[in-house]
Amino acid sequence: MDNMKSRSRTITGCILGAAVGDSLGLPVEGMTRTRQARMFPHITGHGFLGHQGMVSDDTEHTLLVAQAMAVSGGDPEAFAVDLARRLKWWVAALPAGVGPATLRACLRLLIGFSHRSSGVFSAGNGPAMRSAIIGAAYGHDSEKMKKLVLASTQITHRDPKAYFGALAVAQMAAVSSIGEIGKPTDFVRSLAEELVDYDANEFLGLCSQAAQSANAGHSVARFLEKMNQPEGVGNYVYHTVPAVMQCWFRRPFDFRNAALEMVRAGGDTDTSTSILGAVIGAGVGETGIPEQWVDGILEWPRTVEWMRKVASTLAESVETEKPVTPPEVNPLAILARNAFFMAVVLGHGVRRMAPPY
Repeated sequence: MDNMKSRSRTITGCILGAAVGDSLGLPVEGMTRTRQARMFPHITGHGFLGHQGMVSDDTEHTLLVAQAMAVSGGDPEAFAVDLARRLKWWVAALPAGVGPATLRACLRLLIGFSHRSSGVFSAGNGPAMRSAIIGAAYGHDSEKMKKLVLASTQITHRDPKAYFGALAVAQMAAVSSIGEIGKPTDFVRSLAEELVDYDANEFLGLCSQAAQSANAGHSVARFLEKMNQPEGVGNYVYHTVPAVMQCWFRRPFDFRNAALEMVRAGGDTDTSTSILGAVIGAGVGETGIPEQWVDGILEWPRTVEWMRKVASTLAESVETEKPVTPPEVNPLAILARNAFFMAVVLGHGVRRMAPPY
């Protein structure tokens, strides 16, 4: 029972951490750090719909992966088949702001490509944004975790760089979940051991720079400047994951300040803060996430309570090592929700056309 409670705490924290980080970063997504500071000088919580937040594809993919892991019992092949099916119907519901590689891959699934041939050659953030939940669920089984991360990655992204970044995120969540972070250099060394069969020297070099920056006490903004990204995190996995890693190394259990710092770093803020939130959430659980931020998420039909139920079924599946049927949502409700979400996004787009610049 204690193991079940601990696992449920980790998985719930990971999912809600992803959702909160996503919703905090969404209103300023794509803005440079300079423009963001001028337009939103005071960010203390949600701001997507008044003082409430909504989630984007980052959280939705985390939930799709959680559902697929639960219903497959963690079997990599069954997981890949189910996740591909979910991604196909996810894109059919017309979500907003889908990354180009993910969109192409999901459309290929929709017209009949199998999960083995749907992926496109890209190193975007798609796989990384949905892999923390794999580490939170299966970090205790390194081989299974790696197989699940690879399966999740290759459905949409075939560039090995996408896998390196996704595995690093899963490994961060796995380490976070046991509450023993250790030295940044030790983490990079352990990641190198997991990637020993790949030519991942460039990526590991970036991770080493993140560790060195964190040890020096640099902010994420300063690290990004040194990495030639002065105006924010890019939508390339080699930009995003090292930045998230640098912040996590310095603030592994400080959800509030880490999330706000990541948002303030600019760029692809919904994705970077969602990944960071998922990783830290796996360590601190729901109680370590500011309650008002969790309560401030305005979502339907994937409500916060529904997310908790998904977490519970995944925890049961992992603990019993058996498939467990996760909660589902009405596809028509998703279509209605996405139409509303798109209208709010367009409103934000119009607002951004006005000063201050």
